Amino acid sequence: MNIWQIDKWKKYYGEHPSPSGLRVRYEKNVDPEVKRSVQECVIWLRSKYFFPKRVYIYVKSDWRIMAKNGEMVCGTFFRPADRNKSPYIKVATGDYTDLLKRRGKDNALAAILYTLIHELTHYFQWINDLDLTLIGEERQATNYSKIIMIDYADTRDHP
Repeated sequence: MNIWQIDKWKKYYGEHPSPSGLRVRYEKNVDPEVKRSVQECVIWLRSKYFFPKRVYIYVKSDWRIMAKNGEMVCGTFFRPADRNKSPYIKVATGDYTDLLKRRGKDNALAAILYTLIHELTHYFQWINDLDLTLIGEERQATNYSKIIMIDYADTRDHP
């Protein structure tokens, strides 16, 4: 069972939910190379997966984002209690320059895409109403991030 492809969400939204899809918004100071890489990945994700309830990805130029629990994180997923509202994801990319120096371009971009895909896995957990513990959610998101990243990496030479 690939949670990115199951359709338990139909019990909430029917066959053709509206609005659906994956949308991205970039802060103005996001590095152009990060923006290019995220956009290419999103185009690939849209071609391969269906996003039954529209989800917005906010690509931030901040070094970290404050999660609801006060922790500073690379990415976060907001799951609305009201299923008629749109969920959203925030991804911090302000550490790209540091990552670039320490890991090189490909690995720096891959780290950002990994975070984006990790948060999208939380979206699929939410949309399909999976009953997991917090530890279970994180383990599953980590596993799917690796799987999806490998699939994506097989389609190109560089992120």
